Amino acid sequence: MTSTEKLLVVLGLLALAFVPGCAQGPDTLTPPAVTRSPYDSSRGDVLFAVAPLVNESGTTVFQPDSVSDALVRSVSAVEGINCLPLNRTLTTMRGMGMRELTSPNEVSALADALGVDGLIVGTITAYDPYDPPTLGLSLALHAGPVGHSGSLNVEELRGTITDPDAPESIRYIEAPIATMSEVFAARNHAVQMEMKRYAEGRSEPSSPRGWRMYQASMPLYTEFVTHAAVSSLLDQERLRLARARRPGSSR
Repeated sequence: MTSTEKLLVVLGLLALAFVPGCAQGPDTLTPPAVTRSPYDSSRGDVLFAVAPLVNESGTTVFQPDSVSDALVRSVSAVEGINCLPLNRTLTTMRGMGMRELTSPNEVSALADALGVDGLIVGTITAYDPYDPPTLGLSLALHAGPVGHSGSLNVEELRGTITDPDAPESIRYIEAPIATMSEVFAARNHAVQMEMKRYAEGRSEPSSPRGWRMYQASMPLYTEFVTHAAVSSLLDQERLRLARARRPGSSR
């Protein structure tokens, strides 16, 4: 091999080193994006629970508890927040004679019985498992009555509204401190971009479907949607806390 040929080989190897993906190698791992708690967890993680979601989608081709379970997993994946298993919540509700939550007082009573800092209540507003799938969620985060874990500033976490028509003993009713409502339709390009970001670090880029695997499977799509919904709900809570901490705020 001549000197010129050796030089060409070296230059070729250097060029390959700068091709995206080649320098990192096939075994390089990419960490997935993680949702973080909006609360100061210096004294420990906060504890949430998820009430079973109510099906208001107009279809009965699925089990609502499967979406509720996915929501529990997404809340549990948030750094700084722990979440009770759905079965624990269902067992407590049955013991209290509740099939579903129908009033703010029941929400507050369940949160107190579970001993949680926050309780997520919501509905499934749309469900279509056929490609491209659609899943709609409407969620509300309620603060626990007494801040059981001791990790939160209860006055900061709690949100109250006044009902002048209620008896004086229950006039201050717990209102949701954060809410979100969205229909995630996979045909929407904005949803696809969010799905692609979610898939980074959670799927093999070299697989035939790549990030679209989350669109091809309704259980995987549900996993993505519940993650996006929890992130949106906590973003709203993060904004509320930022406003509450501003100088001169009444909260």
